[in-house]
Parts: sequence; C-alpha cells; structure tokens
Amino acid sequence: MRTRSLHSGMTLVELVITIVVISIAMVAVLTAFSGAMGRSADPLWRNKTLKLAQLYLDEMTTKKFDETTPVGGVPASTAVTCSGLGAEEADRSLYDDVDDYHNLNETPPLNQKGGALNGYAGYRVQVSVTCSGTLVGAADDSQIKKISLTITPPGEAPVLFSSFVGNF
Repeated sequence: MRTRSLHSGMTLVELVITIVVISIAMVAVLTAFSGAMGRSADPLWRNKTLKLAQLYLDEMTTKKFDETTPVGGVPASTAVTCSGLGAEEADRSLYDDVDDYHNLNETPPLNQKGGALNGYAGYRVQVSVTCSGTLVGAADDSQIKKISLTITPPGEAPVLFSSFVGNF
C-alpha cells in the first residue's frame, strides 16, 4: 500500500491566480502613491506665492497714499486725483506712493532695488491700482485705493491678492 506524502506544493493554476491578485493590489497602491506625488509640489508653490505676495503688498502699503500726501499721512490729502495713476519715476527704488505701482509687470519678480529675487524664476507679478472708495462704502472713490496683485507661478493658474489703502 502506498502512502501519500504530507508535503504538497502549489499547482500552476494557484500560482497564476496569486500573481494576478498581487498585481491588482500593486496597481491600486501605486496609483494612490502617484496621485499623491503629483500634488506634492502644490504646498511649495502656494507657500512661495504667499511669501511673494506678502513682500509686494508690504512694500506697497508702506508708501504714501498719493503724491500729495504729506510724510506720515496726516493731515489727509485733499488733492487726490484718480486720473493719473502710474509711476512718476522710472526706477522702482524711487516709488514713493501707491499709485506708482499701477501697471507694474515683472518677470521674474524683483526686490525694491531692482535685483532678482532668488528662487522665483518663472514667476510673474502684475499690479493694478484703482480708486475704489465707493466699493467699500466711502463717500467717493478718491479716498480709498484698491491694490490688485496677481502672481502667476510657473505652470500654474494666476493667484489674485487684494488690499485696500485709505487716505487717512
């Protein structure tokens, strides 16, 4: 009489089924990882965009409200005009009021003295300044200016930032 051996192996069918199941599981895991890796740069460019916006907005909001505004801003200027927005000076280091930044368009972004900012190659900065007093409830447009700052990171959609500056 013959006895069966207690040792048994896998058949070819069982081996093929195991390979297929493991392959399906690996595809699912790798798909999840690749989706996460594709979005891993988002926080980096968002953070850099926020830092760049803060740099520009800080620079602009520390300037005088208008060319006729006295140093320190008091008393408020009564001769504000919204018709001549734009730089009176060609050199950005000489900008002295918010209006000067109107239509600023820089690629790559520059510091206040005109030097390129490290780590921002490919970024684009655009600025628009408008008189918008009635937009926020002021008696007339000439008392409040809206700074619209658009930053476009390389390969991404433009991001808009806004700030209001008052004549007081």
